[in-house]
Amino acid sequence: MNVDSSLRNHLKEKKMTLIVSLPKNNLDLAKAALSEGADAVKMHVNVNHRASGNKFHSTETYFEEFQQIRAEYSGPLGIVPGGSFTDIRRSEMSLLTKIGFDFFSIYAHHMPNWMMQLPDIEKTFAITSDYSFEKLGNVKGLGITALEASIVPSEEYGTPLTFQDILSYKSLVEKVDVPVLIPSQRKLVEDDISMLSKAGVKGVMLGAIVVGHSAESIKKAVSQFRSAIDNL
Repeated sequence: MNVDSSLRNHLKEKKMTLIVSLPKNNLDLAKAALSEGADAVKMHVNVNHRASGNKFHSTETYFEEFQQIRAEYSGPLGIVPGGSFTDIRRSEMSLLTKIGFDFFSIYAHHMPNWMMQLPDIEKTFAITSDYSFEKLGNVKGLGITALEASIVPSEEYGTPLTFQDILSYKSLVEKVDVPVLIPSQRKLVEDDISMLSKAGVKGVMLGAIVVGHSAESIKKAVSQFRSAIDNL
């Protein structure tokens, strides 16, 4: 892994890192996000994705597309390798690493322990609203790069961000020793960036709820959030 593609370095050096979770594993969509200033892109395999409405298949299905994206882009490239514990395969993780993915993102209760021993790929994990913040504590020593706060109940997906959410994110930031990333389970708008930053959030991960499904909608959304982050 080179320095430019290290998610850890981006989170350390930038006020806030802008990650786009693509609604499809598609080169044109990746280019759209990157052209407007996304710091990182994330894709999926072996997942039925609720927010985008898409079913993502095995790594082999997207092999050529992944190679094309990696060839065009040297920054942090992330992967959600499965939607359940049984969906995670060692052979696919090995292939994803060889392709050049730099970090993975997965719910802690879906992650086999052997994934923490994988070389050459950074480890992030997600929590849901069922997790106790008090029980998380220091996780950097376990080899974790960042924590993804997927703490909005599914029935509230797509609703506006509230101050209660800000308080929850701030509480989580104060409980852990790694950067906290916020996925767009709420329908985030660029005006939310300032308060998220004040709460200590180090990255936003924009998905289909915010960026939509087309190259045009992705460009528009990423441009707006890029400007908001640059103005912090």
